[in-house]
Amino acid sequence: MKFLRENKWLRKISLFVLDIALILSCVYISMELRFEMYIPYHHAQTMMNALPTLLAVYMGVYFFGGIYQIMWRYGGVRDVFRLCVLSAIACALSLAANSFFHLGLFRGVLIMLPFFTMIAIGGVRMIWRVFSKDRIPVGADDALPVMVVGAGEAGAYAVNICNKNPKRLGRPVILVDDAPGKQGLRIQNVPVRGTTKDIPKLVQRYDIREIIVAIPSLGTGKKMQEILDLCNEAGCHTRMLSEPTDTDEIGGEGTPFIRELNISDFLSRDEVELDTASIAGYLKGKTVMVTGGGGSIGSEICRQIMRFKPKLLIIFEIYENCAYELEYELRQRYGVECPLITLIGSIRDKQRLDEVFDLYHPEVVFHAAAHKHVPLMERSPAEAIKNNVFGTRNLLQSASEHGVERLVQLSTDKAVNPTNVMGATKRITEMLIQRYAATTSMKCMAVRFGNVLGSHGSVIPLMESQIRKGGPVTVTHPDITRYFMTIPEAAQLVLQAGGIAKSGSIFVLDMGEPVRIMDLAQKLIRAYGYVPNVDMPIKIVGLRPGEKLYEELLMDTERDKMTKTAHKKIFVANVDRIEDEQFDRMMRTLEEVVDKNDERAVEAIADVVPTYHPWKKNAPAPKSEDKAAG
Repeated sequence: MKFLRENKWLRKISLFVLDIALILSCVYISMELRFEMYIPYHHAQTMMNALPTLLAVYMGVYFFGGIYQIMWRYGGVRDVFRLCVLSAIACALSLAANSFFHLGLFRGVLIMLPFFTMIAIGGVRMIWRVFSKDRIPVGADDALPVMVVGAGEAGAYAVNICNKNPKRLGRPVILVDDAPGKQGLRIQNVPVRGTTKDIPKLVQRYDIREIIVAIPSLGTGKKMQEILDLCNEAGCHTRMLSEPTDTDEIGGEGTPFIRELNISDFLSRDEVELDTASIAGYLKGKTVMVTGGGGSIGSEICRQIMRFKPKLLIIFEIYENCAYELEYELRQRYGVECPLITLIGSIRDKQRLDEVFDLYHPEVVFHAAAHKHVPLMERSPAEAIKNNVFGTRNLLQSASEHGVERLVQLSTDKAVNPTNVMGATKRITEMLIQRYAATTSMKCMAVRFGNVLGSHGSVIPLMESQIRKGGPVTVTHPDITRYFMTIPEAAQLVLQAGGIAKSGSIFVLDMGEPVRIMDLAQKLIRAYGYVPNVDMPIKIVGLRPGEKLYEELLMDTERDKMTKTAHKKIFVANVDRIEDEQFDRMMRTLEEVVDKNDERAVEAIADVVPTYHPWKKNAPAPKSEDKAAG
């Protein structure tokens, strides 16, 4: 039986021969019933002469009607209905042939024949289905066949929710698991057929249309990367069983906890190991303020902070919608009385900052508010100066004047040898951090990291939107690479860096290996079940203003002096400090151009940041063999 299941053509030939035998048997039974169990000789001879015509009619109708294209192990009501309709058509054609070719068969025999053939052929299919033990839930006739990766508790959960809603989630056909002891076992009557290495082969064999990966214990490590690569190779639409923490937030009775695959699932990064004791040491029982708290990374920092039971969390945000949604989410999770407050305001407004510090006396500040979108800041450089530079200076002044113990600023890899206004202004904020660390009692530090997956305006949500709209997926340059980190990972490491008592430091997060954007685009397209540049085109659109081919986490002068910290993913970049008099002169230079959104603002930034090389529209892109873009 197993051999027949795995050999498609042999199975079809066997069914074809079996159906011929069944039809012959049904003709004989119909004749026996017509003549009350005794067929006269001359009628038996008539029956033998008519058999080739009847066989040709019935087998032709069944063949061209698609009976042999049905996977009867997963057959449902529609397939049985098709068999009934085809049998009725064959009956009508046989009656016509009997009259036209003078076959001499009684009409009663020809009318009984389709009922017996339906029972015989349909019954054999159902018996096959029962003995193959690959039955599916009632109501899943039209559902897509699904493979579940993982035969543990998560796999059983995935099978269960698919069975409850097969038309929406698909019908589980097989499971795969690498554990030898699970091979051949069944979960809710769905068999474990092989290991993860067999995924491409099993997808072809069982005509799988979708894959659900249900191994949350793997996280986003290398093993998960291998599994997702195999799913990509199979060319199936792939989805992921949500983590329990994710499912808690979804809510809604009957809502399936299966999400679309996102590109962060393709990053082979080990789970962050936090020193929770050191984080709790400076957050627990403290009043903590997060500027830009409603943004992608700021909101995740707020979520992580709430785990450490602060006395009060202040979400400081200029955009009210995101801030309101975050407050609602946190109160849903931690209760309406949880210690948090959302305040609307801008870091540009020194008076508003003083008001907040006077009223709530925050002890720890995480500074995530900034203008971050590179192309927009190229067109409005003075706005980047106002917000990123002078807004940060306002915050540092207010914080130091009101006794803040610790301030952690979020920086970016674009501050290293910047080619854009945004990166250059963030480099200036690093200088500000060093200045206030040296001249005040407040512990000041900056944390430098690369792109955060899933943040507002980032490349991945854009690609997903393009795929859902039918393409094309746009990539700026075939060789462009970026460092990537997930939002939770970045937020956790920022909190960890804040616990390292080394004021004036520029902390650099281990971002792993840089990722080629073209590779990410191709993986994401395959995850949606398409073939890159076949079903879904990829279009090269050219570098955007201010964009580099390659980002760096360290400047050349920092590279040799980088030191380790107690955490294996956090390093210290020993940046040369600028003299106070020189720095004050730089600030005055920027103040003179703060309302000039033109080349004068760009030139002033270049005077302040020696490593800044403004982006030129017609400048040739660096070649792939270059060490880094500049």
